Amino acid sequence: MRTAVVSYSLTGNNGALAAAVAETLSAEHIRITEPKPRKTGTILLDVLLGRTPKTRPSPAALAAYDRIVLMGPVWMGRAATPLRAYLSYLGTNPRPFAFACISGGTLNGNPKLAGDLEKRAGAKPAALVDLHITDLLPPGSGPTLGNTGSYRLNGAEVSKLSGIISDSVKKALNL
Repeated sequence: MRTAVVSYSLTGNNGALAAAVAETLSAEHIRITEPKPRKTGTILLDVLLGRTPKTRPSPAALAAYDRIVLMGPVWMGRAATPLRAYLSYLGTNPRPFAFACISGGTLNGNPKLAGDLEKRAGAKPAALVDLHITDLLPPGSGPTLGNTGSYRLNGAEVSKLSGIISDSVKKALNL
């Protein structure tokens, strides 16, 4: 059975985690890209208007895999819009999938994330690992959109967090 780790990363944090998870799982890492650079205003408009941006590769690339691990940021409590087409693909071409992310966590966690994933993919993910940058900030440095948005994972953090994700995904997808 073939497994793919499919990731979108705006800042590089989710991409670094995805690469480490793919290596641990001996899975192929598929990086989602967009034809144009993304801007903050585009994020807001995509989320508010329910838009699904154009991405590469085509979501049909998932057809070659039996299990999917989607990884990417959470924007306004929902999976980042570049992941939408891939979640929709899973809705019409079901297969076991997991979702993992590192996001800011400044806006009260992500209580709507599980429902958003289920709505878009037509099924609950076998595993949902929702990690927050706020948990990595030094004590006493209150979380803000600025300090969570500019935070970059270091090598030790990538190793630790990718281990948490890999362990959860292995159990959930029987790897």
